[in-house]
Amino acid sequence: MSYLDRDVFGIYKHSDKSGPGPRLMGADTLIGEDVYNQNDEDLGDIKEIMLDMQTGEVAYAVLSFGGIIGIGEKLFAVPWERLSLDTVNKRFVLDVDKETLKNAPGFDKDDWPDMTMDDWASQVRTFYGSGPGTSHH
Repeated sequence: MSYLDRDVFGIYKHSDKSGPGPRLMGADTLIGEDVYNQNDEDLGDIKEIMLDMQTGEVAYAVLSFGGIIGIGEKLFAVPWERLSLDTVNKRFVLDVDKETLKNAPGFDKDDWPDMTMDDWASQVRTFYGSGPGTSHH
């Protein structure tokens, strides 16, 4: 199911560039969106989108990874800028291989970290190579 299928308000009905589209998207239509890597491996799907209430920016996408029907799955926060939209396949792309992702700083759905803590944010941004003082390759 893609963001087009979840578009109950008709946000994407105008496929030309004049209306909302891939540049402006409804957060609710992105929940459940698949995330793949450059090797076409399924990395999971978006469970939540975390907004920074001070800046108004999207801080993280919370992805699920592994497990069966929600049992044993790992959640992890990916800095929003590390995701890109694949409009052809209607999914997100995260440039991380599956093996590397197994070592990502993650958490259990019943034990969310305090994402406002500097040390937690620093650990996540260092892992994904994003944020202040880092460069994208």
